Amino acid sequence: MIQPTPPRCTYLASISVRVGPAIEIGETSEGIRRVIPILGGTVTGPELSGRVLPAGADFQVLRTPTTTEMDAKYVLETDDGDRIYVSNSAIRTGSAEDIAALVAGVPVDPERIYFRSTPRFAAAGRWSWLSTRIFVASGIRLPDEVKLDVFMVE
Repeated sequence: MIQPTPPRCTYLASISVRVGPAIEIGETSEGIRRVIPILGGTVTGPELSGRVLPAGADFQVLRTPTTTEMDAKYVLETDDGDRIYVSNSAIRTGSAEDIAALVAGVPVDPERIYFRSTPRFAAAGRWSWLSTRIFVASGIRLPDEVKLDVFMVE
């Protein structure tokens, strides 16, 4: 794990995603738009483990040098062959303390939260319960990798 488990949360898994160089796809009044391709990765956790498939991308809008709105889409394949689709928006850097405040409903500086909004899980079969839970995550973004710790809110 990158971060300690925030209060009122349960650790689900760590996700490490390898990403390719950003590709700028234009500029609008909202900011510069770009795509960061997902090259693959790993999922490790006490219950959920597998790999990140080389599918999907981080779709970004660079509003200012310090504010980035994102919609990341990951396709996970579990060790038993099931597929789980994860999407989230508004990725920013943050800490376990920030997540604890977010879960408690305390306003937090949006620049400090990694997932300001809840990651959304879409899965079938034995993983369908994931879509009924609320999740938050914390992590770091490196030039060629994204590392996340995902927690279920109790």
